[in-house]
Amino acid sequence: MAVQQENQKPSTKERLIDTAIDLIWKSSYGAVSVDEICKAADVRKGSFYHFFPSKIDLAVAAMDKAYSEFKCSMQDLFDKSIPPIERFENLMAYGLAHQEEAAKKYGRVCGCPFISLASEMAPQDPQIREKVETIIMRKRRYYEDALQDMIELGLIAKDTDVEATAYKIYTFVMGQLMLARIQNSLEPIKRDLRTGMFALIGLDQSALEKTA
Repeated sequence: MAVQQENQKPSTKERLIDTAIDLIWKSSYGAVSVDEICKAADVRKGSFYHFFPSKIDLAVAAMDKAYSEFKCSMQDLFDKSIPPIERFENLMAYGLAHQEEAAKKYGRVCGCPFISLASEMAPQDPQIREKVETIIMRKRRYYEDALQDMIELGLIAKDTDVEATAYKIYTFVMGQLMLARIQNSLEPIKRDLRTGMFALIGLDQSALEKTA
């Protein structure tokens, strides 16, 4: 197999996926036509349908790629060698930095692209709904592992419902990101995310003070 050159242009399929990711981040993907996607990607319409039967299939491919890249970061942030409280601290720092970077790129606060796409299109399309639910489940597993380690270390109550708490954390984080997108401000995240997340986890205040 030939080695890909560093300056080699992205393939047609890659350009379409990258364009879809951009559209999911910054605008209403559902309102964008295939013609508009092709124009933004500098791809002929026939080439679009060669790779993707529909706009939905492109959206699913875009989510797969975006999550694949995000998964690498999650594996580093939630590595088992890292103390469990620090894993959540790392997640919050990473999330805020990622939002700040996206805001600079797109000119406004974007929130979570998966949730934005899901709220827009999942009610009408089962493929989108199933893909988003799969991504949510995978993210929550990182939270569940960290919570279980907190129990074993005596940081939170032994009877903590790990699955329910992980779900609460996820919905709280998504709510914060959605609010930030609506208000076009990262201040709610900076102000409330840490306190709210650890309150849901049920961490003792002394444990938080050691990591502050």
